[in-house]
Amino acid sequence: MTSTASTSSPLVLQAAQVLPDDGCAGTLVGRAWVPGAVAGPSVVVLREDGVYDLSDRFPTMSTLLEATLPAVQVRQAQGRRIGSLDELLANAVADTRDQSKPYLLAPCDLQVIKAAGVTFATSLIERVIEEQARGDAAQAQALRGQVLSLVGENLADIRPGSERAMALKALLQQRGLWSQYLEVGIGPDAEVFTKAPVLSSVGTGEDIGIRAESAWNNPEPEVVLAVNSRGEIVGASLGNDVNLRDIEGRSALLLGKAKDNNASCAIGPFIRLFDDGFTLDDVRREDVHLLVRGTDGFELRGINSMRQISRDPQDLVDQTMHAHQYPDGFMLFLGTLFAPIEDRHQPGGGFTHDLGDVVTIRSARLGGLHNRVTHSETAPPWRFGLRAFIGNLAARGLLSNGL
Repeated sequence: MTSTASTSSPLVLQAAQVLPDDGCAGTLVGRAWVPGAVAGPSVVVLREDGVYDLSDRFPTMSTLLEATLPAVQVRQAQGRRIGSLDELLANAVADTRDQSKPYLLAPCDLQVIKAAGVTFATSLIERVIEEQARGDAAQAQALRGQVLSLVGENLADIRPGSERAMALKALLQQRGLWSQYLEVGIGPDAEVFTKAPVLSSVGTGEDIGIRAESAWNNPEPEVVLAVNSRGEIVGASLGNDVNLRDIEGRSALLLGKAKDNNASCAIGPFIRLFDDGFTLDDVRREDVHLLVRGTDGFELRGINSMRQISRDPQDLVDQTMHAHQYPDGFMLFLGTLFAPIEDRHQPGGGFTHDLGDVVTIRSARLGGLHNRVTHSETAPPWRFGLRAFIGNLAARGLLSNGL
């Protein structure tokens, strides 16, 4: 790592960087920390004239997403204006924050944070390479050529679990190349894991964390579905499923260590609820753009096209709920096509983050999620858990409305 977050430029955000291309035309809901006699997190909606607190009607985001036709109910709710979007964004960065003013949080609260892995062909190839390289970035380039010569680059037209996929599985097993990643990439069962604890995600403008010991890591720009307890997909957001490639590459059993760390999960800026102007079909067509800017002038760009996903979003939700219930709903990362292989520091070394990198994830319909990279060990510690949240709702007199 060549720089530190403390010496990097402050992350300054304005509404134009965060809003979707159609501005406030969609139903954009989120959460904000709102000061007052008892400060606390509130469900908010973005409107043309500002950000409105809806906590009197919906004490939690889970409550809102459980409602019948949540977008309609949000439009009917009056709310209390807490400021402009620009004012909340000006207070987004923790090290310059004024605690007497509101600021945005990750848009989910009681939902479990789930993630689907190896849902795109390109990321599938890179997971196989990680495994073969045992987490050593220096070996990845040579292995990439070997793997591609046997597997090929275009697996996107192979439907997971199909006869063709099973025939490819048999061939790869014969060649000694079969992998646990290929199993979930083209086999019948999707990889779905728990990315982060409830309430631990960070929002736009906040620092995002990587472990200090990791020397090979990358952002994962993804669409994140908002799903209620009935399994209904009611909206979508953007997310960064930060990945520590060296740690996961050593062993898939280290997935928790590679994925679930302080500040390693970013979601935001808002959840765009499904309504007449935005549906699941729009999610299926969405392109998610990535830009990483380093303090050294380095830039990395990428794109995650949902048109190339191997498993349909509805299938991933169905598999997540097949043998489990989520009474408070869940957020589901859909996986990424993007796997950076560009060298950053030395030939053959591939891409890895430097501290102070600013990561921008943007799409036309979901807006822009912006975070600055730091170490998980030095990011603001997560202290506002479920006990604190329930106690805070009680102190604000919101529990009578139900969670």
